[in-house]
Order: sequence, then C-alpha cells, then structure tokens
Amino acid sequence: MKAVFMGTPLFAAAALQKMIDMDLDIAAVVTQPDKTKGRGRKLIFSPVKELALEHNIPVLQPVRVRRDEEFKKKLAAIAPDVIVVVAFGQIIPQDILDIPKFGCINVHASLLPALRGAAPIQWSIINGDRVTGVTTMQMDAGLDTGDILLQEKVEISGQDTGGTLTQKLALAGGPLLEKTLKGLEQGTLTPVPQDDAKTGMYAKMLTKEMGRIDFSRSAGQIDCLIRGLDPWPSAYGFWNGKLLKIWKCQVLEENTDAAPGTVTAIDKKSFTVQTGQGCLRILDVQLEGRKRMDAGSFLRGNHMQAGQSLQ
Repeated sequence: MKAVFMGTPLFAAAALQKMIDMDLDIAAVVTQPDKTKGRGRKLIFSPVKELALEHNIPVLQPVRVRRDEEFKKKLAAIAPDVIVVVAFGQIIPQDILDIPKFGCINVHASLLPALRGAAPIQWSIINGDRVTGVTTMQMDAGLDTGDILLQEKVEISGQDTGGTLTQKLALAGGPLLEKTLKGLEQGTLTPVPQDDAKTGMYAKMLTKEMGRIDFSRSAGQIDCLIRGLDPWPSAYGFWNGKLLKIWKCQVLEENTDAAPGTVTAIDKKSFTVQTGQGCLRILDVQLEGRKRMDAGSFLRGNHMQAGQSLQ
C-alpha cells in the first residue's frame, strides 16, 4: 500500500512511526511550514518533519493546501492508495480527498462525534470528562464529520494533563491506525455515519487568554482547566501585579468565608486559595519571568500572606 502522511505535532508523529513500523511505502510526508523560535529566531521543525527526515522520507510543506495547485499536482503524481491525516492543522479540500484509492483517513483524538475540532485532548480534561478515545474516520469535506471506521476508548485520570493524555491517546492511536489500514486493504471495515444528535461541544482552538482563572468557579472546574492547559497555554492568575502560572493543585472540599481568589492558608510546601466552591491547595507555580517551581520554593523567595488576593 502506497501512502502519504499529513500531520504536524507529537501526536501525529506517533501515528507516522506506526506506519514506518508497518513497513508501508510512505511516498511523502506533508507537514506545516517550519517556524522560528526565541530571540535568535532559530528554525524549528515539526516533530513529524524530524521523524520523516530521520527515515529519509520526502517532506512537502505547503503553506495552504487548498490553494497550492503545484502541491496538488505532486500528490496526484504520487498516486497514493491512501492519505493518512493526523492533526495536520489545515482543512483538506475535496480535490485532494478524491486522489487516493482508499480515500483520506483521519486519526482524531476523541470519540467522534463528540469534540470535533482542533483541541479535543485538552477540552476533554477541561470539561471534566472521565473517558475519551481515538477515532479513525473516512474524511469528507466537513470538519471531522466523516464516517467512523474504528474507535478505542481511553480513560482520563484525575491527574492527567494535556501532555500526559496526549501520550496515552498517541499510544492508543497507533495500533488503531494499523488495524484500520489493514481493514481497508482487506475490505473488512464498515463505515458508520456520525450521529449528529450526539455531537456535543466543539473543541475550539486554545488561546493564551482562555488560561486566565476565574476563581468564582468551583475548585474542581479550575483544577480541570489547569490540567487541561498543561503544557500549553497554561492557566494563570495575578499576584502583586505579576502573572502567576499555576501548574499543579489539589482540590479541597472545605470552604471559608473569604472571597474567591483569596489566599486563606500558607504552609511550608503550599498555599490555599478559596474558590466559588471549595478550595485549591496550590503545589506548583511559575511567577512571571521565573522558572516553574514547587510552591514551597516560591514561598521561600516571595512574601505571600493570608488574606492576599489572586486576581
């Protein structure tokens, strides 16, 4: 089976690695253009590009696949049997969907039709879900609306972050993709249309602004936000006029008479903040301009007092 792979982040790289392990004929890898980072404007390759180069697979990096006619001609000339798309970051137009014999297969990090969209992993944690999963589907011109091929459920623990859940779903996605590709070739899969009545919340793109904590919400909801936005873009409040990222916390059922956002207790290893319902024991933080540290180290270097407010 001749394949083309389209993807960008670490989650996609895990799927590409599975295809490499399957010894498929991967004719090309398509990924987003390189980015620059830091003061030195160092050029950064996507995890998918790094893996492709490591295995001497040709890499294509169109800026906009929908408008790049030269790119479409290259794909048509390759004449792949299948195109596998995993977190590529661009909508695939119909004229590309029509190129491969077996169509375009997408690996999506949710149990579709729930959490269609760009950030299903993070939103499953933010929403407080206990179960998510991976779906392979036959792509159509819609956004994550194609027929479902196979699904695998994955449990979300109370300690999972966006980072750890990405790893868990990547581990589940590789074998599911292998099973899907073999089923396509053997003609043993039965596509199932998505039930739009069960669509649920759309997993919109993450922004830095959505990380600002509203302490009037419950401790449980804030904990889900903190874990879901770890490692990016992170959840934060403001202390003494400086941005304070909160990386790790513990939900406490107790309540005080203090207003939401008020520091109610301080010990050697943590400090506690009142929320709209329950309290949060803060364990790991990062003050603006500083590195991430445990709360005990932060408290030894900063004079925090009970009664102060996180805004």
